[in-house]
Formats: sequence, C-alpha cells, structure tokens
Amino acid sequence: MRLTKACTLASFLFAQRALAETPRGIDQHIAQGFKPFADAVSGFVFAAIPFGDHAVPWILFWLIVAGIFCTLYFRFINLRGMAQGMRIIRGDYDAPHHHGDTSHFQALATALSGTVGLGNIAGVAIAVTVGGPGAAFWMIVAALLGMATKFCECTLAVKFRHRRPDGTVSGGPMYYLRQGIAAEYPRLAPLGKALGFSFAVFCLFGTIGSGNFFQVNQAYQQLLLITGGGDSLLAGRAWMFGAAMAVATGIVVLGGIRRIASVTDKLVPLMALVYLGAGLVVIANNVPAIPQALASILVGAFSPEGVQGGVLGVILQGFRRAAFSNEAGIGSAPIAHASVRTEEPLTEGLVSLWEPFIDTVIICTMTALVITISGASAIAPEAQGVALTSTAFATVMPWFPYVLALVVLLFAYSTMISYCYYGTKAANYLFGESATVDVCYKLFYLAMTIVGVTMDFSQLVDFADAIYFLMAVPNIIGLYLLAPVVKREMNSYFARLGRGEIRPGREPPEHLIGSP
Repeated sequence: MRLTKACTLASFLFAQRALAETPRGIDQHIAQGFKPFADAVSGFVFAAIPFGDHAVPWILFWLIVAGIFCTLYFRFINLRGMAQGMRIIRGDYDAPHHHGDTSHFQALATALSGTVGLGNIAGVAIAVTVGGPGAAFWMIVAALLGMATKFCECTLAVKFRHRRPDGTVSGGPMYYLRQGIAAEYPRLAPLGKALGFSFAVFCLFGTIGSGNFFQVNQAYQQLLLITGGGDSLLAGRAWMFGAAMAVATGIVVLGGIRRIASVTDKLVPLMALVYLGAGLVVIANNVPAIPQALASILVGAFSPEGVQGGVLGVILQGFRRAAFSNEAGIGSAPIAHASVRTEEPLTEGLVSLWEPFIDTVIICTMTALVITISGASAIAPEAQGVALTSTAFATVMPWFPYVLALVVLLFAYSTMISYCYYGTKAANYLFGESATVDVCYKLFYLAMTIVGVTMDFSQLVDFADAIYFLMAVPNIIGLYLLAPVVKREMNSYFARLGRGEIRPGREPPEHLIGSP
C-alpha cells in the first residue's frame, strides 16, 4: 500500500532539489503546527526490536504472528476457500432481499480501493532494492498469511454488524470488539468496550492521516513533478490542489456508501487494468528475459547475494512491504466488507481472501517482475521507490511518468473515498448514528485535505503510518479472542454447503421472469 516511510520518501527523491527552494508561505505555517504531535506518535509506534542485524518495528511482528495464527487455526482457509470466494464474488449466491447495502463485488471493490495504492508501485521497488528480487517471493508468502487474517476479521464484521432502523448497516472492529467479546466472554465485556472505543478513536484519526493526508500529498507531488517541479504553476499552491481534491471527493462521499460503491466498483478495475496493462507491455517486450527474472526471484529468496542480513534480511523486507501493502489485521477493510448484502457472515470472509491476493500477489508481483525483467536497477542504480519503477516502465514507454501520475491520482482518489467512509463509521460509533454526525465528519475530513497536501513529506509519512497502525493493536487482540466464533461459522457453513443446504441462488434477469 502507501504506508512505508522509506518507499514514499524515496519516491520523490529526484524532485527534492527542485522543490527545496520553492517558497511555501501558508503551506509551511500549516505544516509546522502539526510536527510535535506527528513526532510523538511515530516514535511510539515504530519503536524497534533488535532482530539479528536488523531493527524491526514491533508492530510488524504483531501483524505477522496474527497471520500465522489465523492460517493454522483455520486450517489453511487462505488456500482452500478461494474457489468458493470467487463464486460468491461473481454473484452465484446473491440474494437481493438480504440485509445490507452493497453486493459482494462492490464491498470487495470498496475495500480494494483503500488497500491498492502507491505502495504497490514504490513499496515493491524499495523491497527489491534493499532485499533483492527474492524479497518478492516473501511478499507473496506474507500476503498468503494475511489472507487468513482478513478472512477472520471480515467474517466477524458481518456477524456482529449493527442494523439501523432504515435497513442500512454499520460494522467493523469497533462493533465486533464490543458485542462479540461481550457475547463470548461476559466477564470481559468492559475490555471489549474499551477495545472497541480505542479502535474507533484510532480509526477516526488514522483514516485521516493515511487515507487523506498521505494520498493527497502523493498525488500533488507527482502532479507537481510532471508540470515542472519548482517552476510549476502549482509550486507553493498546494492548498489549491487540496481544495480541488476535497471537492472531487466530496461529490462522492456525501452520497453515502451506495454512491461510494457505485464509483469504486468501476474505478478499481479501471486503475488496476491501466497499471497491469502497462506492466504486461513491459513483460511482452522482454520475453526472453522472463526465465532469468523468475529464477532470480526464487534463488534470491533463499540464497541472496549482497543483501544485508542474508536470507533473514530478504524475508524481513518482503514481509514488511506486504504487511504495509494489504493491511491485513489493521481493521479498516472489515468496515467496507460489513456493508455487504448477506445473512451468512462467512461468505464475506471468503470474499475477502481475494483482497490481499489481488493487492499483493498480483499487483505487487507485477511490479517486482517488471523491475527485475527490465534491468532497471542496472540502468539507474541510484533510483529508488517510484523512480525505479518509472525507470523500468520507461525502458519501453518513455512517456510513462505521465501514466504513472494518472495511476497515482486514481489510487489516491479511490483511497480517499474509501477512508472517508471508514472514518464516518468510526464517528458514528463514537458520537451516534445520525445524519448530522455523518455530514459533520465528512466535511471535517474534506477540510483536512488542505492540511495534508501542505505537510512536510517525511513528517507526513511518519504520522500517517503510525496513527494508522495503532488500529491493529485492539483489533488483533479481538481476533485472538473471537477466533472460535469464526471457526464455528466456518464449520457450519461448509457442512451445510456439503449437504446441499446452501445452493447458488442467482435470480434470472428481470425480462426473463415468467418466460416459458
């Protein structure tokens, strides 16, 4: 995703000199007021634990261990549940009369619009630069573990979601932490309530930091780069770009989840196809190099050369980028998945298996393969992050920086839309479910777009990562406590599916109803 400090800082390394002397005016004053808070939060979250020759943030271990636990506890559901998940996504089991606001595909698209971001482009480049091509292999392994975590949290999000009187639903970790823990462990009800409250608070601010500040800043930096850097008309006028993005985002988010879903189910396939299509062009122009590239990824995973820390260093790089990319265990995506129309909680857990798979296994692997196959590291040895990815694509398409700017803009826009929805649900949980709370939070979120686009870049990355990853602390505690609930749902669902009690229920098109 877009969350790693190194990936994004390196992404714009080649533009820093042009921007360093640009007068900021109002932009600089806004940024300076936010610095103390950002520094304090990031210092806590990214406190590192010595691990061999590496210092690894404790939050990374927290996420990885949860993935391993869920994979083993649910008997490798991340592999055996994907086929059924695809049947559900394509609508074989749709039932329009069920409670919920979106189809399975729309819920998946909304969640993907939040996870697919610049980290898929720049984060992979950093992993390959630091850990060698073999890091791509361990990113895939980490994604497979994350699929099991996603399965657990999204199943819980549907099972313990709240139904409003008007038929709409609200769900996510704050609800299953409070209601689920109280139901399973009555004596721990106060703990569940505290965990739900803390998650909602972290989500309220985390979605603004990672889904708003960070995204609009990325988009502005890329647009500034291709329009002349320090000489661009946008130089020193970041707040104007932020205002324009706020208006564009507001047009969608003020319409609620149905409008959000109707946009993301078109935008996500479009932006993925644009990026993957460009990647396939590069691969098609380097077909003879494919076997060597694949071999370097496999060999580099277990016998790396010139990588600090050896195999352990490669593994840590791959796991770090994957954890930051697909967000399994963070708890944001379950808020989107909870909106689905279904009466079977496990169905959305199965659908969610595809989210880390698409985000990391497909899109991130495409980036790694393009970088490796094109020889970009040899062509531009000093390039890192997005600059390295851009160099790889430019070997075939010299005008790729413009395509990249479009992709980043789409990624940023879709993420801002989804994260506004996540934050709105957190606000509803904390302050009550009402139209007034909805509108007030959304207007606040949109106003913060102007703050985010003006913030200092390194300061922004630290804050966005830190406040967002705090959500994983209460969420994963809840996953450990409520895993037995998910296991009962899983056993019941597959038993009924095997007996034929659950059958595809796709209804015929309206114009065929009543036809002979």
